[in-house]
Amino acid sequence: MISATARPRRPEFRRRPDPRAGDRLRRYEQVDVQAIQTMVHTFYGCIREHPRLGEIFERRLAGRWDEHLGKMELFWQSVLLKNGAYKGKPVPAHLKQKELLSADYGEWLGVFRPVIRELFVPDLADEIIAVAERIAQSLWLATFGHAGSNPPRELYSQTSDWSGSCW
Repeated sequence: MISATARPRRPEFRRRPDPRAGDRLRRYEQVDVQAIQTMVHTFYGCIREHPRLGEIFERRLAGRWDEHLGKMELFWQSVLLKNGAYKGKPVPAHLKQKELLSADYGEWLGVFRPVIRELFVPDLADEIIAVAERIAQSLWLATFGHAGSNPPRELYSQTSDWSGSCW
């Protein structure tokens, strides 16, 4: 379950075997500040390897990755812990990204979903992914939507097609 407290705690893990990785996995059983930090850094490490998104992020964030990662940690704390840590405005920030294509939100989720499934126990991973999908749908609507439009089905739960080297 997603914890409502933002104070740093030692993450709780449960050993969960994964057929791809043998018995090496230990997954977070709750969301706290440490789990979010791990999530953000792991996810953006994978994003940087993505053939399209990696280039977009690198052009935008070259020399400013630490700042961005810190901002994303606060964003996800606000979203998952509901602690109000993030004070930014994601919609205007995404509207400035003129090189984004409609499909990029699906690509983003295609990287996000397997990272979350790797880091969190299944029920918690499903909760976090559902939140991320709602965010992606909202950003897609703000960026590409018009009256009566619906976000593409890639922004709804499904497995990833991306075979990046992160997993």
